[in-house]
Amino acid sequence: MQLSSKCLLIVSFLTISAGAAWADDDRTTNGCAALPTQAQLKAALTMATATETSGLNNQMWGTIVDRDGIVCAVAFSGVNRGAQWPGSRVISAQKANTANAFSLDITSNTAGSGQPTGLALSTANLYSAVQPGGSLFGLQASNPVDTEVAYAGPSAAYGTSADPMVGHKIGGVNVFGGGLALYDKNHNVVGAVGVSGDTSCADHFIAWRVRHALAFDHLLGVGGVSGDAARPDNIIFDITANPNGGTGISAGGFGHPSCIKTGDQTGLPSVIK
Repeated sequence: MQLSSKCLLIVSFLTISAGAAWADDDRTTNGCAALPTQAQLKAALTMATATETSGLNNQMWGTIVDRDGIVCAVAFSGVNRGAQWPGSRVISAQKANTANAFSLDITSNTAGSGQPTGLALSTANLYSAVQPGGSLFGLQASNPVDTEVAYAGPSAAYGTSADPMVGHKIGGVNVFGGGLALYDKNHNVVGAVGVSGDTSCADHFIAWRVRHALAFDHLLGVGGVSGDAARPDNIIFDITANPNGGTGISAGGFGHPSCIKTGDQTGLPSVIK
């Protein structure tokens, strides 16, 4: 059977488009070149998981994306990919995408004299804001995960340097702890890290330690909602019971629920100058 010239044109276009999409896998052609490698992410994730004492003491998944939301690295902390919740692989990527998508450089907006600029929002900061009646209600339904990217390729490659998500935009919005923007020495957002596998509080603390270990927490002077200048995108525990029932009320509008064995966030490292 012979293909018409129109069919050949369509096939050629699809072939070129597929090739262009996979070209993103080259770390020299996207923002991944300036970000930690898979080996560096795995080492930091393993250390942070072992250090954190809150939560369920589970193993973790971690993902790094660049400023365009392209997945740069995926890793796990356990002995194999079955040692942590399988569902947390995609959630970690979703968290990284969210923190990157809703954080700003220190130079991206201006403020009055002596006021911080930019805005660092962790996924933990979004919980209360997206609840019914919250200022960002509906945000969690925007920017859905690309399931073709999330579940592509052989499962045996998940969490390795050959993870099929690498080189592609994952999308997704997550609204509980575990995602943090990555800030370079110029206080610019260059991507984000997301971790998942334990309680959402432990996820946040572990992500915080991962970012610190990778030296991408240059947030001094960057604005945030936490009220802590040394930790502008830290988790906030200010939710009290709603007398009318339903979701609790966050005093500042960006609070996160406490978790089982929540731990003490005051022991987290402050940001690097």
